[in-house]
Amino acid sequence: MLKIEIPGWGELRCEHLVLDYNGTIAIDGKLLPGVQERLQQLAEQVKIHVITADTFGNVAKEVAEIPCKLAIIAQQKQDEAKQKYCRELGRETVVAIGNGRNDQLLLKTAELGIAIMQEEGAAGRAIFAADLLIPDILAAFDLLLKPQRLIATLRN
Repeated sequence: MLKIEIPGWGELRCEHLVLDYNGTIAIDGKLLPGVQERLQQLAEQVKIHVITADTFGNVAKEVAEIPCKLAIIAQQKQDEAKQKYCRELGRETVVAIGNGRNDQLLLKTAELGIAIMQEEGAAGRAIFAADLLIPDILAAFDLLLKPQRLIATLRN
């Protein structure tokens, strides 16, 4: 578990890192460069979850070498399925990262929601539901790997 004391926020206890797939850690169904390496590092501290409707049908192959739990959800009501998944993990120990409209409830429900804006952009609803907006997935991962960055942004 990753514990980070944030002045004015309290202690962030991250046991689970829940990640959207397409637009977040992948583009056009392929993992983005550097993602696998960062997730290998993060897996030493947190449980990684990838949740997706598997639009391109290849997510299992793409994440095969990443120590993560893969959750494939239905095409319908993805936002509700992601929120339910977060709640079942125990929302107070979840950091979630996503970019899509279907991530808004996940980002809002998680203890810390991070929206990212990469090649696919970020849905306005996801941005407003998140605690942070970060320019890319590697920078988002680095907030957890280098917690002083996260503290500097969220402290009060």
